[in-house]
Amino acid sequence: MHSSFGLDSLATVSDARSRSITAENPDGEVGAGGQAASDLGPGRKGRPCLSDVPSGATETLAEIDGPGSIDHIWFTLPDRTDAGEHVLRDVVVRMYWDGEDDPSVEVPIGDFFCNGHARRTTVNSMPVVAAPHGGLNCYWPMPFRESARITIENQHPGPLPALFYQIDYSLVDELSDDTAYFHAQWRRENPTTTGEDYTIVDGIEGQGHYAGTYLAWTALEGDWWGEGEFKAYIDGDDELPTICGTGAEDYVGGAWCFDAGDGPETYSTPFLGYPLYDDGSDGHGGPPKHGLYRWHVPDPIRFKEDLRVTIQQIGHDGRSLFERSDDIASVAYWYQKEPHAAFPALPAPEKRRPR
Repeated sequence: MHSSFGLDSLATVSDARSRSITAENPDGEVGAGGQAASDLGPGRKGRPCLSDVPSGATETLAEIDGPGSIDHIWFTLPDRTDAGEHVLRDVVVRMYWDGEDDPSVEVPIGDFFCNGHARRTTVNSMPVVAAPHGGLNCYWPMPFRESARITIENQHPGPLPALFYQIDYSLVDELSDDTAYFHAQWRRENPTTTGEDYTIVDGIEGQGHYAGTYLAWTALEGDWWGEGEFKAYIDGDDELPTICGTGAEDYVGGAWCFDAGDGPETYSTPFLGYPLYDDGSDGHGGPPKHGLYRWHVPDPIRFKEDLRVTIQQIGHDGRSLFERSDDIASVAYWYQKEPHAAFPALPAPEKRRPR
């Protein structure tokens, strides 16, 4: 398989076969796209999306026989309906590789694309791009040997008026023995426990590498919130981790509270960013909200046996550090050889709603 991030691969001819699944070609069949008719006639944008997906319904968007690799996924959907404002937390994306019963990806659709807090945010990174106005893209390579299945579940209280999607993939003759599988898991602690590190992911067993973190952080106390250290416990680490950072803004490549003198400054770069800052002054009475990401693409955290990843909640009041409690949701992204350990149960929609 070629690298999904390197332009150098474009100059190499490949025997891989390009395919794409949309509502216009739901099976990705050869020469079968765009058949549905509209008022303009046959093949003139007759079925660009799924319409009126019922509340409680699970739609299978892709079932693909391997070997192959998903190269790009694009979604767009309303971020609110007449039934509520939290569509991006209420709709859940799941992905299954090689016929597995338990998903390797289980994440609310907004958080998967770094649009946490159920709100649209522009993101310009290498593996994840959220383009105006609500175009959700990912370029995480997702190889599979036998099969791939992608579903969405509508846990919103009302129907989804429209769900647009495109899943671009390549079919190949074989994958190398060292190919690992993509995984992503969502967690939330609301509120966090004072003095205890927040767990981004735990229970990863096997061999692989950690590829990235997205944090949707709601500050429930005053003063600076991001002094906590990122930690990665690798291959049997117990009380102390092998990798320990220096602060939340440092982990995503920033510094000094993101403050240029007149308040936090947002940014979005290929591998790290702070794309969302909401000071809570929008009149709705909500606390300050932050969105942060760090992609370990050039610097993956490799493990052979197990991995646990955490971050602390420590603040600074201008004079000294203090333990604090906030509302944190996260997505962990990693690659490993299957099988993977079972994920914790995904919280119910009402437990996922942002403050």
